[in-house]
Amino acid sequence: MRRLILAPRWLQFFIVVLVIFGIFFRFVNLDGKVYSPGETDTLLRISGYTTIQVRQQIFNGTIINKQAFAKFQCLNPEKNFGDTIKSLAIDNPQHPPFYYLLARFWVQIFGDSITTIRSLSAVISLSVFPCAYWLCRELFKVPLSLPGIAIALLAISPIQIIYAQEAQEYILWEVTILLSSAALLRALRLESIQLKEENYILNWGIYTFTLALSLYTFLLSGFVAIAHLFYVTAIAKFRWHQTLQRFLISLLLGFLIFIPWILVILANQSSVLFSTDAKIKNLSFPNSILYWLIQTNNIFIDLNFNLLKPLNLIFIMPIFFTLVGYAIYCLWRTTHEKTWLFIISLIAIPTIPLLVSFCQLDLIPYYLGGQIAVAYLLAIQLYNGGISRQKTWQTILALLIVIGFFSNSLYSQSYNWWSKFSGNNYLEIANIINQTPRPLLISNDAGNNSINILSLSSLVEPKVRFLLVKGNNVPKISKNSANIFLLNSSYILRKRIEKKYQMKMSIIYQGEYSSLWKLSK
Repeated sequence: MRRLILAPRWLQFFIVVLVIFGIFFRFVNLDGKVYSPGETDTLLRISGYTTIQVRQQIFNGTIINKQAFAKFQCLNPEKNFGDTIKSLAIDNPQHPPFYYLLARFWVQIFGDSITTIRSLSAVISLSVFPCAYWLCRELFKVPLSLPGIAIALLAISPIQIIYAQEAQEYILWEVTILLSSAALLRALRLESIQLKEENYILNWGIYTFTLALSLYTFLLSGFVAIAHLFYVTAIAKFRWHQTLQRFLISLLLGFLIFIPWILVILANQSSVLFSTDAKIKNLSFPNSILYWLIQTNNIFIDLNFNLLKPLNLIFIMPIFFTLVGYAIYCLWRTTHEKTWLFIISLIAIPTIPLLVSFCQLDLIPYYLGGQIAVAYLLAIQLYNGGISRQKTWQTILALLIVIGFFSNSLYSQSYNWWSKFSGNNYLEIANIINQTPRPLLISNDAGNNSINILSLSSLVEPKVRFLLVKGNNVPKISKNSANIFLLNSSYILRKRIEKKYQMKMSIIYQGEYSSLWKLSK
């Protein structure tokens, strides 16, 4: 590891340049992306309204225009921080409140445009660099080379850029994972050098605070805490001693601080089961594995896999999955148990439950562990072996940088992306509706339609009128209506409308998350 202490000047300069470009990609074209459903939900929470209030006020059978949705997607002076917490507690208790309170505070200062709200995530994403440096220092005990490469990879990683431009809590969750992990390793390291008793309290207190912060940011931090528990227990050889005791006390205190929100979740279990989060999607086991493999690609290259899926399957996925796998293998073979066990625990323990449950969710601990492992692999290969071997790995590093730049350039100029989920469907639906004269869009409040309508309202032209009803109630359609559309309508509602108005229903758009029907005589 001594050869990893100082990077050559060219590599130091290269790292600085990559960080500068990474910062640029995080802030460029912030307003140039379609809303994702999660971002629409964030705006709703900031406004302080609940989906029940949305249904009551706009799903009432009267014709409205897009201006009627504005108050649910901006800061409302009549609402306060308590209303934001209440909105989450009632509708989405699986999303703890820390990010949403921070976002509301942010928009009260800087305004509630989408650029402003997304800029919060971009600013938070800059904290990834010092936090990743701290974690790598605690893991590998080297001051510059390896942490520098890890920061460079994080700076231009496509998945990192995507999260840095999403008005959601995921980039903040990543920062809290890095903080709590580094704080844990620091507390364990200082335990071994026998500091004074009052310092033990401070060190473990920092870990407790960062863990509680992570839990209040994202519910799946519980799996990260389990990974920490396994790691500390394993390096203690499953024997009871003072360090393990102090860790367990800190872990317990972190969860005790989180108890108020646990009670909120228990009191609103039905809201958790019927979540409006579009990212929670049941998958078959093969699709779950496929999703995991594709997400491995997105650490290094992202060409919008919905468009290039065959290329991903045949060529791209095996390359990058092999790279990550080989990096983990080298980590296991060449580092101390305290190093490789931590990274493997961070990768495996939060990831396996998501794969087994077949849910399409974010794998941020897996991304972080994989990138740190690859950074270690590159660092040791750039300094070890013969000249030809070093040049080979320099070429690999250069290729990773080039494809990262290409992916980020492509993403920065695109209006939609795979990460927008059903937002991409509504962009296509809006284009269809906008091309017709005097359009009328009918929908009901079933499922996630209250959020879907809010997403769509930001995309349609002012000429579009909405007729929103509760359940399967048949709306009153004027005879003067020229182009009538139904969005995500149930079979019962379609048949009732056909029967009452003697009109034919035909589907004109079928997406993964939504459908659009048109009425004709």
